[in-house]
Amino acid sequence: MHTWMRYPAFLLTLSVLSAPAPGAAQDRARIASPDGRNRVTVEIRDGALLYSVDRDGRAVFLPSRLGIAFQGAPPLRDSLRMVETARDSADETWTQPWGEVARVRDHHNELRVSVAEVGQPGRRFAVVFRVFNDGVGFRYEVPAQPALADFAITDELTEFTLADDARAWWIPSNRPRLDRSEMLFSSSPVSVTDSIQTPVTMETRDGSTFIVIHEASLVDYARMFLAGSRMQSTTLRAALAPMADGIKVRGHTPFVTPWRTIQLADRATDLAPSVLGLNLNPPPPNVLQSTDWIKPMKYVGIWWGMHINTMTWSSGPKHGATTANAKRYIDFAAANGLGGILVEGWNVGWDGDWIQNRNAFSFTQAYPDYDLREVAAYAKQKGVRLIVHNETSGGIQNYERQMDSAFALYHSLGVDAVKTGYVTDLTSEGHSHYSQFMVQHYARVIETAAKYHITLDVHEPMHDTGERRTYPNMMSREGARGQEYNAWSSEGGNPPEHETILFFTRMLDGPMDFTPGIFDILREHTGPRRQPWESRVRTTLAKQLALYVVLYSPLQMAADLPENYERQPAFQFIRDVAVDWDTTRVLAGRIGDYVIVARRERNGPTWYLGAITDEEGRTFDIPLSFLTGGRKYDAEIYADGPKANWLTNPLPVTISKRPVDATTRLHIVLAPGGGQAIRIRPAR
Repeated sequence: MHTWMRYPAFLLTLSVLSAPAPGAAQDRARIASPDGRNRVTVEIRDGALLYSVDRDGRAVFLPSRLGIAFQGAPPLRDSLRMVETARDSADETWTQPWGEVARVRDHHNELRVSVAEVGQPGRRFAVVFRVFNDGVGFRYEVPAQPALADFAITDELTEFTLADDARAWWIPSNRPRLDRSEMLFSSSPVSVTDSIQTPVTMETRDGSTFIVIHEASLVDYARMFLAGSRMQSTTLRAALAPMADGIKVRGHTPFVTPWRTIQLADRATDLAPSVLGLNLNPPPPNVLQSTDWIKPMKYVGIWWGMHINTMTWSSGPKHGATTANAKRYIDFAAANGLGGILVEGWNVGWDGDWIQNRNAFSFTQAYPDYDLREVAAYAKQKGVRLIVHNETSGGIQNYERQMDSAFALYHSLGVDAVKTGYVTDLTSEGHSHYSQFMVQHYARVIETAAKYHITLDVHEPMHDTGERRTYPNMMSREGARGQEYNAWSSEGGNPPEHETILFFTRMLDGPMDFTPGIFDILREHTGPRRQPWESRVRTTLAKQLALYVVLYSPLQMAADLPENYERQPAFQFIRDVAVDWDTTRVLAGRIGDYVIVARRERNGPTWYLGAITDEEGRTFDIPLSFLTGGRKYDAEIYADGPKANWLTNPLPVTISKRPVDATTRLHIVLAPGGGQAIRIRPAR
């Protein structure tokens, strides 16, 4: 059992569900959010356990079935009776060691509904609902019992039946590259979806409600996808990622499932920052009460050169990870106040086919032209943190055999950050990239890293379900289509709308290592193309700056080659921008069209504003009422230059300064595919 799986006392002590307590026998129970707007109804109909959700008295989810199917036993869904209900509430505020907001309020009402089968074998379980002002979380809790001890789950029978054929923004879960979640988003009515990943964001047809389905506290279980029917139905069903033999989850009672989460908002701009999943994860264990060693930072890396084919991960004449090249990057980071440097391709195993040779990777042995100890010592001397890259290619057993000794070596060298990678559809054992097997593996990596005071940036990851609250050394991850697709994608890179969709979808589950900051936009990269612009960055340069504010990560990369930042005045914004925030305000936004975000730095008075748009140029007048009243500020503005356009003229940036205060309305002009980045600090 992993250290963050804490079973409720209910599961550990309940041995018999006998006759209901006086007044407890019923077939319906309700619970509302603290503000009364969100209400959950749980009921038994014809022996089935159902839940429904309404907001302001309007149905959001119609009665939806609950249950679990087991191998070699009838599904736990029929002939049920409600045995007991219990209620609780909580209202507390806790502080994140880092994050898009410093303080998080956990204010919810809880309903626990205990049910049992009417006849034999008389199995029992509970469903716990926590209802917040911003949504709902629910999970199954199954106590120890003779009729259900060791088990193998073949399906989770949870349904989400929407009352409205809402518009959904989604990526598929049954296509190639499922492992990496690296696909462009589609938009369609829920009724025509097939199999999709979470988080999935939806807007009701009348625009009155935004809905996000996801999960929280994914521990020792399989990742949940959502299966549609393509039969004009608005019912989505839980679909768990399988292990090699088709079983979804193995275990023994008592056990709990992850929370299934439903975030609700009146406007798209109210969806972020999302803290619902964080509140459904437990606080850190005692071994992580001190988190002073966990530090957000900006970094550079030997990385982009591999994607644009000026360097290689493998050994040879263009090998990027040489001692000399690493020192050059360290010097650049130190000279520009950037906290870290990532080195990829330093370790033996990159020659040949990475996936076929997945068991050839060593995580301690370097190529002859790279001296790990020397580079680590040089970085420490320069005050720069070295980020060590560990690509597994799905060779999980190979990695786990070496992980403890590798992390011990890194710790001894003063290396406190690791970027891991999992470029594969299936593990070497044949398990899904998102199976229970892989969830267990990710937990082992996070816990081992914490033991050695190592922070993690995971690529091709398990999606974020809020575990960073419990293990804040799990800092950032990929889990979506990032910047590298602008270097070689056969589809021609990321379209200008891509980041405006990410903000309201993938970014709602947690930080993303998108790797912004490409200045050499006009380079024709290595991907197949029909037009020169089809395989290059499809933004303006100003938008690349704005992404540092819009797309949150506590680890932000200045992703381009160091030489492409030289004599570039716009690089000053990357030097200045914060990576850890006290407050986040979404000022304007529409999914797939535009986003404007303001964030105040942690432990400081300076605000940063990022604005991005899709292929359309846009103009806004944004009130700065979030500033402290009566205080004067200077706004340093990095805007799209004259006639800027992502397609024909992406490079012009106009840098200006003007006084502002809380009464100012700031006029923001965004070029097609453009952006604007602003630093607002107290006037001197």
